Amino acid sequence: MTAKQTYQRAIAARRAFALPGYPTLAQAGFDGDYVSPIQMTSGNLAGPLLMSKDWLDAPSAKQHKDQLKRTGYLPNIPYNKVIDRVLQLLNLTRADIYITPIFHLLTPKRSSTIPPAHARACFDAVGRHELLGRRPVALGTDSARVLAFFGIDHITAPHPSARIGSYDHRANLIAEAVQAA
Repeated sequence: MTAKQTYQRAIAARRAFALPGYPTLAQAGFDGDYVSPIQMTSGNLAGPLLMSKDWLDAPSAKQHKDQLKRTGYLPNIPYNKVIDRVLQLLNLTRADIYITPIFHLLTPKRSSTIPPAHARACFDAVGRHELLGRRPVALGTDSARVLAFFGIDHITAPHPSARIGSYDHRANLIAEAVQAA
């Protein structure tokens, strides 16, 4: 099976996956030819693979729908400011990398805790199709725990929104992890 076929399988799996209490991308008006909207700009199937906890919460997705429908991400939030610094350090663009969440549904509020069983169920149904032979960089402990649960070799780096050090400090640690992967 080609990478594109496997990716199409991941899209179909994301469309089929649902859990009570979490809106799907389709329910929120974000269904598209991607597994996660951030892949509109960061969806290189051969590029470095960065996996974080989730894409976004339902209230923020609704509030910023126009921007998200155009680019798939919010450039002015800490997560993306740090990712932009990582890309500068590595001399890459968003088109050179692949970013995806472990959990492919929308959370009910910002910084929601996702029960480990829910994160594992989603990754097993959807995310495993996105690996495509790449060693992922787990951005934060939530994604690292899920990857470890499934025995997937990965590199752990801080989540870009973690409250540790400066944006530059986090960017340096993530850039080192991408290089090690």
